[in-house]
Amino acid sequence: MPVNINIAQLRKEYQQQKLSEDEVFPDPIIQFGKWWEEAVKSEGEEINAMTLATCNGKGQPSARMVLLKGFSEEGFTFFSNYESKKGKELRDNPYAALVFFWKELERQVRIEGSVKKISDADSDEYFLTRPEASRLGAWASPQSSTIKDREILEKNIEHYLGVFGKINIPRPEYWGGYIVKPSLIEFWQGRPGRLHDRIQYTARESDWQIDRLAP
Repeated sequence: MPVNINIAQLRKEYQQQKLSEDEVFPDPIIQFGKWWEEAVKSEGEEINAMTLATCNGKGQPSARMVLLKGFSEEGFTFFSNYESKKGKELRDNPYAALVFFWKELERQVRIEGSVKKISDADSDEYFLTRPEASRLGAWASPQSSTIKDREILEKNIEHYLGVFGKINIPRPEYWGGYIVKPSLIEFWQGRPGRLHDRIQYTARESDWQIDRLAP
């Protein structure tokens, strides 16, 4: 297949910072927290946006952007419709990969791990913090299903407004949070000449193994 020259010539030289295995924290969650704070200070747009990759029961992958809503030693949390494409894939194959890309800092973070639902109570707590339109949207949208046109969504919104009003909109039982418990976390720092720094943490029984990967 011929190469599109205009695309092939797009190139950025990474040269802001470096990353050494001698300088990172022993715990990758602490290291992620450090990079997170620096991403916040960079004032990049939607730094909590992350690619979520899942696979169905046949091993066929799919990916999309979702939003990180929290992280801790337990893992990385996001929310979705349990009956969506990703929800069904996670039900059949409860493993996922996440990727953050913070271009202002020339950094990526790649995460792999197992996935499980968070508690109903925690999902309820977060759901009540969402704007009214987002809460209604969770009811109105049969996420990932084929629909005839947008009018269906608008009619669903009108219907659920009539059912709940604008204030006490409960969480649908088919909507809630997931947490990705990492077994591997890689920190990538762009460097000149495509000789990037890659530091990988692999989970062991009680700690993490830290390795440098070739770019």
